[in-house]
Amino acid sequence: MPFLAILRHDLQTLLGSWLVRIWLAAAMLLTLVVAAIGWHRYPNAPLIASLLFPYLVFPWFVVVMVLGINPISGSRTDSLADGFLSRPITRYEYLLAVWAARVVTVLLSYLVVILPAIGIVVLANRPVEPDRVTCYGAVAAIAVVALVLVFQVSLAFLVGTLLRRSPLAIVVLLFLWYPVNMLLYTFRLEAFSPLALSQAVPALLRQPWRPGDLASGPAADAQLEEATRKAADFWTTLSGTAPEPPPAHKPGFFERDEFHDFSLAKVLLGYGLPTLAATALATLCFCRRDL
Repeated sequence: MPFLAILRHDLQTLLGSWLVRIWLAAAMLLTLVVAAIGWHRYPNAPLIASLLFPYLVFPWFVVVMVLGINPISGSRTDSLADGFLSRPITRYEYLLAVWAARVVTVLLSYLVVILPAIGIVVLANRPVEPDRVTCYGAVAAIAVVALVLVFQVSLAFLVGTLLRRSPLAIVVLLFLWYPVNMLLYTFRLEAFSPLALSQAVPALLRQPWRPGDLASGPAADAQLEEATRKAADFWTTLSGTAPEPPPAHKPGFFERDEFHDFSLAKVLLGYGLPTLAATALATLCFCRRDL
C-alpha cells in the first residue's frame, strides 16, 4: 500500500509537470519534422531508425536524465527522515516507488509518440524503394530503445543518489555520458553504445522471426541485383565495349553493413544487466546512508 500510494502520487506529479508536457510536445514536433524530411528520401528501416535516434542519443537523453535524477536531496532529507520514522514504509519501498514512477513516465512519453509514427511509416504507401520491415523487427526495436531509456533513468538515479545534489549529478552525467559513448562507438559495440545501436536499428528492423525467412528479405534483393550486374558485364564484354563502372555510393549513417550479424540477446544483456546493477546500487547506497 505505501509503495502504490507513493507511485501514484509521483506519477500524478510527473505527468502534470511542465517538463513532461513540454517534452511530449517537442517530441511530437521533432518526430513530425524528421518524418517529413525523410518521407520521400529514405526507405522504411532508415526512416524508423532516424525517428528513434533522438531517444537513443540526442536531445531526449538530457530530459530522461533530468527526470531520472533522484529527488532525495536538499531540504527534502529532513521530511523523508520524519516520514520513515512515523509511517510504515521502508527506505527501499520509497526508493523503488520513485524509480518506478520515473520509468513509467518516460516509457509512456516515448510510446505515445513513437508507436503512431512507426505505424504510419510502415503502413503508408510512400514513393521510395521498397524496404521490408518485419513485425518482429519493429517490436524488437521499440523494446530495445525502451530498455535503453530505462537504463538511462537508472543511471541518473544512481548518480543522483550518490552525489545527493541534482545540479551536480546532471553536470557529471552530461560530461561523462558522451565521451564514454563515443569511445564505445569507435569499437561498434551496439550492446553498450546507444550511438552504435542507432546505426544497428535498421538491421534489427529487417530481421525475421525465423532465420529461414532471410532469403526473402533484403539479402535476396541484394543477391538479385548483384547477379543482374554480373550478367550485364558479361554481355558488354562479349560485345567488345568496356563495362560501365558502378556508380559510387557513400553509405549513409543508417546504411552501415557491419551490423548484419546483430544479436538481440547480446543487446538485451548489455543494457539489462547494467540497469539492474545501477538500481541495486542506488537502493543499497540510500538504505545505508544517514538522512
